[in-house]
Amino acid sequence: MNVLVDHFDAFAGGLWNTFQYCVLAAIGALILGAIAAIFRISPIPPLRWVGTAYVTIFRNVPLTIVLFFSAFGLPALGSNADFLRIPGVEEIVPRLGIDLPFFRFALIGLSLYTGAFVCEALRSGVNAVPPGQAEAARAIGLTFTQNLRYVVLPQAWKAAIVPLGSVIIAMIKNSAIAAFFGVLGELTYRGYNLIVEDNQPVIPTFVGITIGFLLMTIPLSLLLDRVERQRAVTR
Repeated sequence: MNVLVDHFDAFAGGLWNTFQYCVLAAIGALILGAIAAIFRISPIPPLRWVGTAYVTIFRNVPLTIVLFFSAFGLPALGSNADFLRIPGVEEIVPRLGIDLPFFRFALIGLSLYTGAFVCEALRSGVNAVPPGQAEAARAIGLTFTQNLRYVVLPQAWKAAIVPLGSVIIAMIKNSAIAAFFGVLGELTYRGYNLIVEDNQPVIPTFVGITIGFLLMTIPLSLLLDRVERQRAVTR
């Protein structure tokens, strides 16, 4: 297990890069998922069709394929793909030690994929809101947008917090695939690089990678368990 000590900086740097990648992807997925959920419950048929199509496609396509088209398909749409630039990303992660364009494409792919699952988790929260409350809101003259903003969505977020947490945990684990699509500073890539280029033993290296992911997922799992117990007591 000397590889964990001798190459601690590599594992720590990869963990930090993966953490930042997952935080940005989670933010993107939550935004996309919320928009898709609103589309799916919208009274406007074209919006419902768009939301349904988005969820159907990305829930039923493997993440590997989504990341493949993000990493190799999106750059083909433009020489530098400047139109896909995410405002603030270059400032938020200025020195990640990774190829930023591929980081951006992988971030888009993971956000799109996870957003579909966020949408369904949030929609389940919307379905948990008693119908009478939405009807009462309409009765006092609130529009569909006002109804969502002040009545439905605040309660839906609370009802969906545990499913959303499970989706984010799954996203953190799925982020390991990004290493094979050009996100060079990611934890899995750092481990792979140690094995291939530095001839480090495979099992201890993957133990180090496993520890890194556990450090990100276990605290979130414990937090979700606590939230779920508190909700059970409240009920």
